[in-house]
Amino acid sequence: MAQGFNTRSIHAGQTSDPTTGAVVPPIYLSSTFEQDVPGTPLNGFEYSRCDNPTRTALQHNLASLEGGLLAYSFASGMAAEDAFFRSVLKPGDHIVLGNDAYGGSYRAIAQVYGPLGIGHSTIDFADLAKVEELIASTKPKVVRIETPTNPLMSIVDIEAVAAISHRHGALVLVDNTFATPALQRPFELGADVVLHSTTKYLGGHSDVVGGAIVLKDADLAEKVAQIQNWMGAISSPFDAYLTMRGIKTLGIRMERHSENALALAQRFEGHAAVERILYPGLTSHPGHEIAARQMSAFGGMMSIQLAGGEAAATTLLTRTKLFTLAPSLGGVESLIEHPGLMTHHSVEGTALEVPANLVRISVGIEDIDDLIEDLAQALDSLL
Repeated sequence: MAQGFNTRSIHAGQTSDPTTGAVVPPIYLSSTFEQDVPGTPLNGFEYSRCDNPTRTALQHNLASLEGGLLAYSFASGMAAEDAFFRSVLKPGDHIVLGNDAYGGSYRAIAQVYGPLGIGHSTIDFADLAKVEELIASTKPKVVRIETPTNPLMSIVDIEAVAAISHRHGALVLVDNTFATPALQRPFELGADVVLHSTTKYLGGHSDVVGGAIVLKDADLAEKVAQIQNWMGAISSPFDAYLTMRGIKTLGIRMERHSENALALAQRFEGHAAVERILYPGLTSHPGHEIAARQMSAFGGMMSIQLAGGEAAATTLLTRTKLFTLAPSLGGVESLIEHPGLMTHHSVEGTALEVPANLVRISVGIEDIDDLIEDLAQALDSLL
């Protein structure tokens, strides 16, 4: 019988140390490994850029959780995405991505790959007729999906967009950072590649930076493995260990993140200082039905547009006590930030520019009554 998600989170890729019996596998900090015979690595380990037992354990774990064939762990989410694009793109190729994709990814696509002769188009994935038209006309090599999106919390119908993409020969990459495999399984919906910033919910404690690519095709996986080895943007053994440590509690953390975020969204929808709450768990969200179909819960990320404009948004950030003003997301603690001035400043003046009155909240796993009290006093102070 196949093991459940929480069981695999704890055990996949990890066994007790055969030498000592240690339940937690050791962190293999060695940069190089002894050989008995020249050119014949012991158990396949030769040099830690090429492979490392701790990183290998994490990669097996990630592949199991996403339901992929192979996974590769990198020093950051951007390094992981870059390795995949380097693996499949050449000058003249094209990428289609959402018009509210993560700003860092858009910056890389436009400013790094663009000058190398790789084109791109952005689109609202909600309009499937226009998606079909664009993909048919541009013949992209990769269609990059993000759902929920960062920071506008849009929902993309993975199954529908994947079907369109495959009809026209495109690979489908899904950034599953916000949902995680605890809540959403892109491979089951037609994705070819899954991307993670493991810095976020997988690590889960705001103490490690990392990224991962998970694949289900062996030939494509071999190309990514070569780029990981040749270019070397790997996760360190200690970072791999910290990420695995976080993953052990991923399932139960995502339950609590989701419960808290839904409670906050429902509590403050309609507040006099709020213009709009963006959270797919609300029935008022335009992507609610799709999210309910392809996710098992709605996650811990939400955004709020303030009625008082940018001034109200920036003021709110200084009025909270439990919600810490900081970029990033996915940790056990609640964070709050202004995307336009912080995480998404790089897309100012582009089609991906975010509203100035938008505040993004990464809802933590604190007691919900404390979070409600803190956000209530901060929002009330704007009236």
